[in-house]
Amino acid sequence: MTETILTAEPTIRLAAFLGVLAAMALWEVVAPRRRREIPRLIRWTNNIALVFVDTVILRLAFPILAVGLAIMAEDRGWGLFNNLDWPSWAAILVSMLVLDLAIYLQHVMFHAVPGLWRLHRMHHADLDFDATTGLRFHPVEILISMGIKLAVVAALGPPAVAVLLFEVILNATALFNHANIDLPRPVDRVLRLFVVTPDMHRVHHSIDPRETNSNYGFNLPWWDRLLGTYVAQPARGHQDMEIGIEQFRTRRDLWIDRMLLQPLRGPASGHALDPRIAVEEEE
Repeated sequence: MTETILTAEPTIRLAAFLGVLAAMALWEVVAPRRRREIPRLIRWTNNIALVFVDTVILRLAFPILAVGLAIMAEDRGWGLFNNLDWPSWAAILVSMLVLDLAIYLQHVMFHAVPGLWRLHRMHHADLDFDATTGLRFHPVEILISMGIKLAVVAALGPPAVAVLLFEVILNATALFNHANIDLPRPVDRVLRLFVVTPDMHRVHHSIDPRETNSNYGFNLPWWDRLLGTYVAQPARGHQDMEIGIEQFRTRRDLWIDRMLLQPLRGPASGHALDPRIAVEEEE
């Protein structure tokens, strides 16, 4: 079983990624939620180029990734679930929930710590919001995220199939909830009880820092509701809200060379603990 998972992992991940990306791109053409402000050619070529850079750096930096570590942990008896006699279905379900909570907390951390926000704000500096925004992360953030994920996997000892399912679902939902698609409002109201929808996550990409620092979930919406970081709708509505952050507002900032240098440019303003945000909220 474990050998089958390792062999099939690249094919499963690539097929799911390309399939969901193609479906979201088509949906965005047929039923867009918002008018595009920036030509696709500029944003898509640079955002997708960043995926290749991230992938190469990740593979060079880590000899083993999350699924491989889960298999190694099972073989060597590392982690909680490898020392508990739980039914497989329960271990898989709980592992996926814990992994999703870890991603939520990591996301909060990247907004709260100024140095980490410098890395993560590149994701928010996109001037439009569509499926490729869900691919736009700085390589250093990707490396830190993988390190955190590996630590969680080593401590938790989840079944390898749980890690594979979680990563495939997380990648798919990240493309879905960043997509510029027009879900019927009644469908959105029901669906966001179970999964993060585009309208829910779009609030997180508002230029208003009070909205930027909300709706941290990528997959499950429950952590935001339980931990008080949920905002239902943007103050200016989805059609009039402005996407991005205060810095890096030019089209030239959408090119990959500028994206990679963004952590070194300007102040780390707009993070969750920025005192200016607290003052605005009091006013």
